[in-house]
Amino acid sequence: MPPVKMKGTQKPKNAWRTILRLFSYMGKFKLLWPVVFICVVASAAADVAGTYLIKPVLNDYIVPFIGKKDVDLSGFVRLIATMGGIYAFGVLASFCNSRLLLHISTSTLCSIRKELFAHISKLPLRYHDSRTHGVTMSLFTNDTDTLRDMFSQTVPQLFTSVFQVVGVFVMMLVLNVPLTILMLVSVVLIMLLSAKIGSLSAKAFRSQQANIGKVNGYIEELIEGQRVVKVFSREKNAAVKFDFLNDALCEAGTRANTYASILGPIMNNLSHVQYALSAILGSVLIIFGRTDIGTVASFLQATRSFSRPLSQMSQQFNSILNALAGAERIFATIDESSEVDSGEVELVNAYEFSSSDGKTHITESFASTGEWAWKFPSTNQLKRLRGEVDFDDVDFSYVEGCPVLKNITIHAKSGQKIALVGSTGSGKTTIANLLTRFYDVDENSGSITYDGIPVNDIKKDSLRKSLGMVLQDTHLFTGTIAENIKYGNPDASEKQVIDAARLANADSFIKHLPNGYDTVITGDGASLSQGQRQLLSIARAAVANPPVLILDEATSSIDTRTEKLIQDGMDRLMHGRTVFVIAHRLSTVRNADEILVLEKGSIIERGNHDALMEKKGRYYQLYTGAFQLS
Repeated sequence: MPPVKMKGTQKPKNAWRTILRLFSYMGKFKLLWPVVFICVVASAAADVAGTYLIKPVLNDYIVPFIGKKDVDLSGFVRLIATMGGIYAFGVLASFCNSRLLLHISTSTLCSIRKELFAHISKLPLRYHDSRTHGVTMSLFTNDTDTLRDMFSQTVPQLFTSVFQVVGVFVMMLVLNVPLTILMLVSVVLIMLLSAKIGSLSAKAFRSQQANIGKVNGYIEELIEGQRVVKVFSREKNAAVKFDFLNDALCEAGTRANTYASILGPIMNNLSHVQYALSAILGSVLIIFGRTDIGTVASFLQATRSFSRPLSQMSQQFNSILNALAGAERIFATIDESSEVDSGEVELVNAYEFSSSDGKTHITESFASTGEWAWKFPSTNQLKRLRGEVDFDDVDFSYVEGCPVLKNITIHAKSGQKIALVGSTGSGKTTIANLLTRFYDVDENSGSITYDGIPVNDIKKDSLRKSLGMVLQDTHLFTGTIAENIKYGNPDASEKQVIDAARLANADSFIKHLPNGYDTVITGDGASLSQGQRQLLSIARAAVANPPVLILDEATSSIDTRTEKLIQDGMDRLMHGRTVFVIAHRLSTVRNADEILVLEKGSIIERGNHDALMEKKGRYYQLYTGAFQLS
């Protein structure tokens, strides 16, 4: 769903702090800011000077020339030429100002986007789990759009308007004080009326935006769920609800646009009234000899140059408040604490060799060997990666006071297959999240070790590199089939990619695609079946060749026939690796070395398939269908 721009004003919590932070991004352009300032002042000064020259044009040339013949126009031509040159200089200064500010704004926005994206990738999974994807995406769409508009349009206009208003006001005071007082009184009244209508308009637009969100959300929901709507013949009910939401949007939109439509004409007509009053007072002053026609003409032109920037500034402030509110949300995300990684132990390529005395040694390799070792930076010692994982009396809570796992103890020897079964919400996937350190165990609540090393001492990048995961929800990226498989190992050769696909039994369907491994997929692999997408996910894990494998409902989207086809391949993939299998299909875990049955965060049964069947406990009930997984 495309982002919708809010026309109602969103106010920042701390505008000045946000402004100062935005200026900190612009610090690298400190040599350009004086040039910008000079250009803005020059542009405003040119406008004021050009307006002021109307007075001598009338008083010194046009009025004296009335009724005369054979007059000398050389001075008049020079003055007109001077006015033209001043205005041309103002245009050039305005162009330079806008161009420089555009360069500063786009570069600043680019830096903010880069920092935001880089930081989001460093945030812990807890942050992403607590927010919808739409909220995160709005930072890159709505909030950056308002910042772009502020930098490229609002700020340049505001700078120019401020200097123009100040310059014109000083000029009006020089020209005539009584006319200036009348101008100020009328402008204050106009601005008060504008503020009142503007507040009503902002309220109405907020109501409209809320209704737009409801309508768009309902449309998106109905489009995605068309199969369900049609299966249950709910088309008429859907149309009735849509009509109700659409009518509410129509009413809110009419009210909002009514205020928006009348504001412009009211302001325009009031400015004409103010102009007329200034002309009337100026005429009276001319009649009584208190001023001259050139002064009045110059002043009347100045009123246009004064009221127009003021009106623009009131609109610009609303845009600035919206942009600053968006900037606050962006900076709040950037200020979120990054994922903490206090680990020091690294995963390195290694190879073993035998010395002359017959002892086996292991050393680090700078080429890929298919073998791995843990490297301890403090001593430079190496320890071969075996894939032995231990959970020792682990407790965990996503929310404090609401335990998800209680007293979990698991000992997975190298090469063992550990199966986790249980009803939804029993804590199976949470165990995988703790092993990968997407989350950390509660303080003073047990420990997790990997080859005898506390996982907290291992660098997260190294830890996750040693783990392969096949998730229930497969995510594919826009690109070729080969690129998606290589996502698990960017350095994989073409042969390794094909071997991984064959291992997952994905090679046969890939060859039948239009361009084979070079077939481009988009939309998260929408052109592929769910089973095919899952096979690619398995191939992606295979090409990474990890010593420890986590299969989270890996075959949940694959039909029984396909499941049988890949079972041999999965067995080959799991051979020699420590494997954690999370499964609802209990037929996939029969050959597991140990099956752990979880219920409400605790392990209630453990053992192999035969032993658990003999117990005739919960696993027996699950396997025979006496108790259904839910």
